[in-house]
Amino acid sequence: MKPISKLVSFFSMVLLFGISTSLVAQNKNSFEVQTKVKNGIIAGSYDTKTSIQKYFGIPFAKPPVGELRWKAPQPLDNWTGVKETNKFAPRAVQAPVFGDMDFKSDGISEDCLYLNVWTPADRNTKDLPVLVYFYGGGFVAGDGSEPRYNGEAMAQKGIVVVTVNYRLAVFGFLAHPGLSAEAPYKASGNYGLMDQLASLQWVKENISAFGGDPKKVTIAGESAGSISVSYQMASPLAKDLIAGAIGESGAGINPTLAPTPLAEAEKIGADFAAKAGFNSIQELRALSTKDVYDIYNESKRFGFPVVLDGYFLPKTLPEIFEAKEQAMVPLLAGWNSAEIPGSAFMQGQPYTVDAFIAKVKETYPKDYEEVLSLHPHADAKEVERSATDLAADRFIAYSTWKWLDLHAKNSDQPVYRYLYSKLRPPLRDANLTAGLAGGTIEGGPKAPEAIGAPHACEIEYAMGNLPLVDVFAWTADDYTVSKTFMNYFANFIKTGNPNGDGQAEWSPMKGTDSAPPVMVIDTKSKLVKASDDARYNFHDKSYGNKK
Repeated sequence: MKPISKLVSFFSMVLLFGISTSLVAQNKNSFEVQTKVKNGIIAGSYDTKTSIQKYFGIPFAKPPVGELRWKAPQPLDNWTGVKETNKFAPRAVQAPVFGDMDFKSDGISEDCLYLNVWTPADRNTKDLPVLVYFYGGGFVAGDGSEPRYNGEAMAQKGIVVVTVNYRLAVFGFLAHPGLSAEAPYKASGNYGLMDQLASLQWVKENISAFGGDPKKVTIAGESAGSISVSYQMASPLAKDLIAGAIGESGAGINPTLAPTPLAEAEKIGADFAAKAGFNSIQELRALSTKDVYDIYNESKRFGFPVVLDGYFLPKTLPEIFEAKEQAMVPLLAGWNSAEIPGSAFMQGQPYTVDAFIAKVKETYPKDYEEVLSLHPHADAKEVERSATDLAADRFIAYSTWKWLDLHAKNSDQPVYRYLYSKLRPPLRDANLTAGLAGGTIEGGPKAPEAIGAPHACEIEYAMGNLPLVDVFAWTADDYTVSKTFMNYFANFIKTGNPNGDGQAEWSPMKGTDSAPPVMVIDTKSKLVKASDDARYNFHDKSYGNKK
């Protein structure tokens, strides 16, 4: 009877999610609905199976093309008639950097400033909590149309869900003296972050038309999306537009996509243009999308830095938080237990004691004794774990820790920390390989066996989208974890507190905690006291972020 009971448990868990085949075949159970937003009437669809209204491809700013290329997003003009918003709009111009991203967007274009809304509202609904989700991809890739970000399951929890597109790479982050000279705020770059800001302003003005409360907006994101949340939380232009923040792996704090001074960013942009044979912004603006795309790819750059522009971002995140100038809102954030393989630290060396010691000495010549004391390395197993921890901390975990620590120490708001630890099940197709961005690649090199949860793997769990990411052989345990994680998120979005639904009690951390509480999210989630903060205190000194 045990196999049958497990099967029943598995299917009942799916049913608990209210997931329907209409998520995949939306139109079969849908009819058209219309709503009036500030600039005109839009038409979406209402799914009779899930009771969710969906509007895809809603413009939130003028297309950033022609003379508006490399300018802050501009307010929309009004339109007449009814604008169809029933399919995902084009994604931002990007190279296929992460082959595992699964886009459902209508092509690629500089005309990309669109967002998507899922709402459970009926004709009498108002003041629902709102989730605005920013995708990841290193500020060089990504799109709000990916199935793992789908908002339908979360909307069924009584939340209005919004996913947002923003400009990327050379179109979204190029700074240049010519651009700074023409801007009214005398700076350049950060266009992708200002696109996100424009989407939040749109939400403030329009979300009530979807039953949402403009004063109850939680922003969330993963990787570069999480870094975006940290920047929006810090920006003087955005902080009054949000009521809560969720970060999944990443904050804009050295060494993770931290900001660059304007003069340095302008020089990077001017050198980039000059090497391609262009000395003025006018010449660059006159180029076709394809020419700019080619020039960027020929440069071999991985994007352009976020800028300390004195406008969207006046200071570094530690400086803003230490001055208590950030958005004073509840924060829930964390990272995964094996964000990146230990091989990223070992750089081709084996997991031997001698090789690990040598690599630590090479990386930390002045501090290697302290680093070795913080990272057990008695045998190959310990070396792999410690190399994985070092790789993850240097990549993205430390910056997330610092963000949590800064807010806990410099606000009176609740701060919740998690460690996502669920091992992912095998892929259904043995010819596929899991990629860094959370999806799969056909025929890629086989990754080493994971010793924890890798980067980006938690998104579909937290958003309730396991059925839409069907490349993995999900089990009843995966649905249990997804239900837990999703409930924590939904409760936090609704109340600023993740607790409820009879789940393990999650205590907030305090700035004075030497071993703060951490919710370990796994098949059996539990609250523990952090045992690894000595590592993060070391990195705090090493990266020069400690006050």
